[in-house]
Amino acid sequence: MSNTPMAASPLTRAVLEIDEYVSGLGWDQPARLFALVDTARLRAQEPALAAQLGLADDDGATGLTPIEQDEVPSGSPLDEFLGTIAWPDAVTGCALSVERLMLPPSAEAQVPKGLSEAKLAKWVADHPERQEVRMTVAVLRDGSRESALRLREKDSPTEVLTGPALVPGLAEALAATFAD
Repeated sequence: MSNTPMAASPLTRAVLEIDEYVSGLGWDQPARLFALVDTARLRAQEPALAAQLGLADDDGATGLTPIEQDEVPSGSPLDEFLGTIAWPDAVTGCALSVERLMLPPSAEAQVPKGLSEAKLAKWVADHPERQEVRMTVAVLRDGSRESALRLREKDSPTEVLTGPALVPGLAEALAATFAD
C-alpha cells in the first residue's frame, strides 16, 4: 500500500489501508464494517479467496487483511447493530469506518441543556465550528486497538491522525463484538 508507513504495526497498516480505501469512495458514505483476518492464515486456508483479493502471488505478505462485510443497516442505531454481531474464530479483529460531525472542545460549554437527541444533532449540524470527520477504528481479539481520523477539510493521506485511543467509545463497542 503506497501511503502506509512500513514501520507501522500490522493493525495500524490495516486501519490506514481501510482509510485509504474508503477515502477513494468519497465523502457522504454509509458506515462500513470490515473483518480483519491474518493474511498468512487466509492464504493457507482459503487460497481461492486469497487469489481473489490479490494475495496469492505475494508469499511475503503478512499482517492483516481487511474484508468488507455486508452493508451496515442505516435504519438502526450503530450501537444496536454492533450488539448483533458475532465473529467466527477465523476473524482476528474488526474495523468500522463511519462519518460524523464533531465540535471542538471549546464548543462543549455552548451546548444547550435538555435537548433531545434529534435536536442536539441539528444543533451540532448548524454549529459554525462543526467539522466533518471520518473515523476508522479497529480492534483485535487480544485487545489491541487503533484508529485513524480524517477531517473533510484536510482530506489528505498526510493529514490522517492515528492512535489507539482516539475514539474509545467506538473501540469499546467493536471489542464487545468479540465478547463471549
